[in-house]
Amino acid sequence: MKHNKPNKTDKNISRRNFLKIIGATAGATALAGCGVKSSESDNSAADEIATTSANVPKSGMTMRVNPTTGDEVSLLGYGCMRLPTIEGVSARENDSEIDQQQVNRLVDYAIEHGVNLFDTSPAYCKGMSEKAMGIALSRHPRDKYFLSTKLSNFAPQTWSYQESVKMYRNSMKELKTDYLDYYLLHAIGGKGDEGRKAIHQRYLDNGMLDFLIKERSAGRIRNLGFSFHGEPDIFDWLLSMHKDVHWDFVLIQMNYLDWKNSGAEYLYRRLEELSIPALVMEPLLGGRLVKLPDAVVAKLKQREPNRSVASWAFRFAGTPKGILSVLSGMTYMEHLQDNLRTYMPLKPISDDEHQFLMETAEMIVKYPTIPCNDCKYCMPCPYGIDIPSILLHYNKCVNEGNVTASSNDPRYAEARRAFLVGYNRAVEKLRQADHCVGCGKCMTHCPQQIDIPAELLRIDNYIEKLKQRTNF
Repeated sequence: MKHNKPNKTDKNISRRNFLKIIGATAGATALAGCGVKSSESDNSAADEIATTSANVPKSGMTMRVNPTTGDEVSLLGYGCMRLPTIEGVSARENDSEIDQQQVNRLVDYAIEHGVNLFDTSPAYCKGMSEKAMGIALSRHPRDKYFLSTKLSNFAPQTWSYQESVKMYRNSMKELKTDYLDYYLLHAIGGKGDEGRKAIHQRYLDNGMLDFLIKERSAGRIRNLGFSFHGEPDIFDWLLSMHKDVHWDFVLIQMNYLDWKNSGAEYLYRRLEELSIPALVMEPLLGGRLVKLPDAVVAKLKQREPNRSVASWAFRFAGTPKGILSVLSGMTYMEHLQDNLRTYMPLKPISDDEHQFLMETAEMIVKYPTIPCNDCKYCMPCPYGIDIPSILLHYNKCVNEGNVTASSNDPRYAEARRAFLVGYNRAVEKLRQADHCVGCGKCMTHCPQQIDIPAELLRIDNYIEKLKQRTNF
């Protein structure tokens, strides 16, 4: 690795001012959302895998080679968007405090078992993820891990060259490092002219991309890439810059549900054509590929009784040879241990299993769930609505058969009670869907391009029918 020193002349911005800057838009502070308290359940394999290290291999992590640097990178990467928080703090979302002791324990265990790529952002966990990871990782020799972070300049206040450079240098300070192994233009894409305009404003017109290319030449960035959320035409436009920029990698959303249904295969194949390594985000779609309809879970369990439901998704994401690492937001030790079982070593998906998963995906899309992956990019809502909790409760009820198409359904009474009781438990009354005014601010930041106001209105109308016992 290169150890060139970064320029440290810029003053560090304060935590309060930083959060004001990146939190100026709904999407920015949404990205800063931490996961859950360390005592709460999460949308992963934790519910089905016992907390035990008895069958976690001591060695054997599957590694992939970065063709640019020759580095051996662990196929399992640690995503740091949903770090554990301390139990017993205020229930208010913005008061959650990262459980640093638990983060340290998870990082130590991951490194001990061969995980060496850690991916964060200045916006994750309300601006505290980089600091927490800097504390945890700096306890280890710098050559034991690779650092990945992002230029999360979402708000117009951060589009200037000066503010963007300040954010970049602050990341190094928080992470206690003088170079970054992987640096990304964060969450770019969109569609059409609006997508191109946003990229120009954030990275091209202000000279930031040119600056980052120079930083790479100086060794302070070892690999430069971008994370993508958008339409294929924008992806192709970005890849057309490859001959001049030389993208070292690209972070894409890829899983067996999105492979055919949302264009993930196209994104991967285009990178494969250009020999650009891919990092994978959302292998579980924020837990949607674990919290599946009972019939789908039964189908997966029948095929592999001793494997977790999550392992199918992680095996799929890690199988293509062009995948450098699969990022997983492992909030709990159970998550980490289950993923280690999957990747130590990886058992690639066979052609027959690939076809099985494509059939499973078609089965999943028949259930009318909303494609929310709980990224919280839509938060905070200016009217206080808990958007992710509403959408996730609806999806849970769909998967459990508690959303009925008619009040004449034999299970109507049981489903009605389960939906309404669960809704009031999952979402505070003042944060429920009936308070949505349809302002649409949440939509501009949703990577899944969900028409959130329309979905909230639909859910609220359904709830009113249940409350009024209206025939439908």
